[in-house]
Amino acid sequence: MNQLEQLNQIVADLDLELDQINDLQTLQQKKALYLGKKGPLSQVMASMRDLSVEEKKEVGKESNRIKGILETKFEEKRKAIEEAVIAKKLESEKIDVTLPGVNMRVGGIHPLTQTVMELEDLYVGMGYTVAEGPEVETDEMCFEKLNLPKGHPARDMQDTFYINPELLLRSQTSPVQVRTMGEKKGEPIKIICPGKVYRRDADDATHSHQFIQCEGLVLGENITMADLKGALLEMARKMFDKDREIRLRPSFFPFTEPSVEVDVSCGLCGGKGCPTCKGSGWIEVLGAGMVNDNVLRMSGYDPTKIQGFAFGIGVERITMLKHKIDDIRNFYTNDVRFLDQFKEVK
Repeated sequence: MNQLEQLNQIVADLDLELDQINDLQTLQQKKALYLGKKGPLSQVMASMRDLSVEEKKEVGKESNRIKGILETKFEEKRKAIEEAVIAKKLESEKIDVTLPGVNMRVGGIHPLTQTVMELEDLYVGMGYTVAEGPEVETDEMCFEKLNLPKGHPARDMQDTFYINPELLLRSQTSPVQVRTMGEKKGEPIKIICPGKVYRRDADDATHSHQFIQCEGLVLGENITMADLKGALLEMARKMFDKDREIRLRPSFFPFTEPSVEVDVSCGLCGGKGCPTCKGSGWIEVLGAGMVNDNVLRMSGYDPTKIQGFAFGIGVERITMLKHKIDDIRNFYTNDVRFLDQFKEVK
């Protein structure tokens, strides 16, 4: 058998062997055997030294062609084996799409978080910035710099959780205002301060030892009660409806003077009087007032040049009124039946 016949025989032998190979490892071994230095193709090339020049050219040309054929056959077989492996895997992992699917529970934003987001959206749109501060506060920041020195009787209204005589869980977010005033050093301020606060209240339908406040503070030149009323009226109409009205009643807070309680007109009776508003046509929603001169001085402001107002919104209170919820404890019991009702509320 001459060299050309041997080359053709190599291709025929390979075809027979490839039919028996079903895995990549064996294929790789067979490729190394056929195309390696000791393979049949190399042996044919080595036997060319006894041939004439013309025969060497012919056999050399045919050898290169056969080598290309072998490489192509190995590559095609490799692809065929890989495709067979994938097909087998797909068959074993096939999903029956006709089976009924499994319902996935989708969560929603908590109603209190929704209210905070609405308040932030409203006031940021009015030029306020959102300020935050620590929930563990010093007595100085939580009380003394808010015109509530040690022994002041108004502290009893905000009896809270003390860690030691000088550290406590904040009873209001007003310390964030104090910290901001200390940082601004007499400059104008326009902020809201949403966050958790804590008071030693007995939990019932309208009270909780933990709740959320969203306080606001505006300081600058020529700030008046009219500015305060405008900011709160806009809030009432955003959170309830566009026809709501508010009224300001005189009150007392140590950190504001004058101080007011803010009522919003009853949405059920339109201000005519009903059981919900106890016949008055108004529902109390928050406290506010002009910042006390002592508070301004303690934080480095000159009350003869800078004035301002502050307000404190109870997020649970607003949410309960908005959605007609009769028990504040519903917000904290994690009852999915209750929370599911607010998934679509924007």
